[in-house]
Amino acid sequence: MTRARLPLYAFLVLLFVGFLAPLVWALSGSFKPRGDIFGYPPKLLPDPFTLDNYRTLLTEQPFARWFLMSTVVAAVATVVSVFVCALAGYAFAKFRFAGKRLLFNVMFSSLSIPFAVILVPLFVILVKTGLGSPWFALIVPWVAPAFGIFMMQQYIVQSIPDSVLEAARIDGASEFGIFRTIVLPLLRPALGALGVWQFLQSYNSFLWPLVLVSDSSQYTLPLGLQTLFVSEQRQYDLVLAGAVLAVLPAVALFVLLRKQLLEGLSTGAVKG
Repeated sequence: MTRARLPLYAFLVLLFVGFLAPLVWALSGSFKPRGDIFGYPPKLLPDPFTLDNYRTLLTEQPFARWFLMSTVVAAVATVVSVFVCALAGYAFAKFRFAGKRLLFNVMFSSLSIPFAVILVPLFVILVKTGLGSPWFALIVPWVAPAFGIFMMQQYIVQSIPDSVLEAARIDGASEFGIFRTIVLPLLRPALGALGVWQFLQSYNSFLWPLVLVSDSSQYTLPLGLQTLFVSEQRQYDLVLAGAVLAVLPAVALFVLLRKQLLEGLSTGAVKG
């Protein structure tokens, strides 16, 4: 470490502490009685330490149902979207067809459109076509994200040579067989990175479920925790306990797919 780099390291340490502080505060507050959460002076370690917040959340609130709803919707949306993005990215990367450049530019341009802009039109279309069932409609916005298609297209262009595909065609393989047996295995790092990103997008989604879901029995986890926050008693203790539990699937997914995530992101960065 040189003296010239000390300010940079100090800045990075402060940045790290700044990002970590809310998580530490939430974890600490989840083990405190409600009256101690905003106590002064603030205490990092809970005193007294209690598990009542978690016990109340799991026994007196439908937390398990919210958690299951969010997890199932996010898992289905992730599997479908990863397959669709890989298929679309493969088509854009390796096939020639009429209107390809125009279609790709339109798809790429859609990255600049905030989701809030298409929220109302999407809701009206689903309702008018009779497809407004929450289980289906909660998944629809995440099925074919433009970012995922673009990511797959770039990865395929940089990582899969045309000669490999031509050799498979000469050997008599079908186009879908080439996609399934050659392209998908080579895309594994990118699929892992996209899967983590897509799962978190759907799992943490709040605005779309807020507009779509009116029945409390179909609330997702962000909607359910929001009902605790806006209640008359402002149940911060339960919200913090729920937030800590809500983070666990994302942490588990990152641990399981950490290798694919880092490899997928670094490969694109190096070759780009």
